[in-house]
Amino acid sequence: MSGTRRPVVLLTGASGEIGHSLITKLAEDGSRPILTLDLKPLPRDLARLVEREYIGSILERNLLERILSEFEIDLVFHLAALLSTRGEFTPVTAHQVNVEGMLNLLEFAQSERQSHGRPVKFLYPSSIAAYGMPDLAAKAKAGRVKEDDYLQPTTMYGCNKLYTEHLGRYYARHYKQLSADPLGGRVDFRCVRFPGLISAFTVPSGGTSDYAPEMLHHAAQGKPYACFVREDARIPFMAMPDGVEALLRLAAAPQESLSRVVYNVGAFAPTAGEIRELVLKSFPKAEITFAPDLKRQGIVDSWPGDVDDSAARADWGYAPRFGLEAAFGDYLIPNIRKAYVGGSSEEEMVGTS
Repeated sequence: MSGTRRPVVLLTGASGEIGHSLITKLAEDGSRPILTLDLKPLPRDLARLVEREYIGSILERNLLERILSEFEIDLVFHLAALLSTRGEFTPVTAHQVNVEGMLNLLEFAQSERQSHGRPVKFLYPSSIAAYGMPDLAAKAKAGRVKEDDYLQPTTMYGCNKLYTEHLGRYYARHYKQLSADPLGGRVDFRCVRFPGLISAFTVPSGGTSDYAPEMLHHAAQGKPYACFVREDARIPFMAMPDGVEALLRLAAAPQESLSRVVYNVGAFAPTAGEIRELVLKSFPKAEITFAPDLKRQGIVDSWPGDVDDSAARADWGYAPRFGLEAAFGDYLIPNIRKAYVGGSSEEEMVGTS
């Protein structure tokens, strides 16, 4: 390294589910060198695609200052998070990672703007965990929920996500608003509120929507699976390629076309029973039963049955490629089957975010 600061894109939580796919897409585009920051190293095939890989925590301010001194970062994808199930076991740690880590990254983006004089685009994946439906009757009546409705989350992860959405809005629009020289607008904060994401190439760890991909991976390995939610449980889902495409499309959208800071995105909203039937079509010998965990079921029941993503479609052309049948038939089943037939172990496929 010569020490010259060069424009790059930074991904935190890069070894997680979204990071795997996003690194590949950014490398294909080739418009910016890629930096990554995570607690654990990237797999070798991904590590070769990045300019610099930092091993460390988003809570380490000295590390962030080091990155700031070496590179000019004008695009951030802040993916690092402690997910919903893990967050319920360690709520203080979840707050530290999800909130204090977010604050560190927003301050980092502010400093970058001061250094090179342009707003830093800050892309942030939030979650349907930010919602909190009061009961099943209200969930059924609500239908497709808009961004500003039912925002009473019941999990630490959901509380973290909702608050950090507000933090992003504050840094974008109201930062130090009482100062003599208002500094709002330095961070170009853009947020996607994701449904459950299903990847063919990573096994998620720590998410309450994991029952869908867990059904698939257990079936592909010939292992029995007891689903931890009821057969009629319903939340929205999305295939991972559409999730990554949503982040990239929002990042590319002109600022003047955006009417919101936080956008819902969705694709399909099956019941757990409908997911089971799709899995059985491809793996007819799979043993999938239902053994609801009342506590995890309660969390799923507090999330919408579907979301209204009309703002994303209107403002920046969001349009998922995979509906329910295509997601399973064209993306998930073929790739998962190939992975296990090819000899990949579950440990080799695991990614955390």
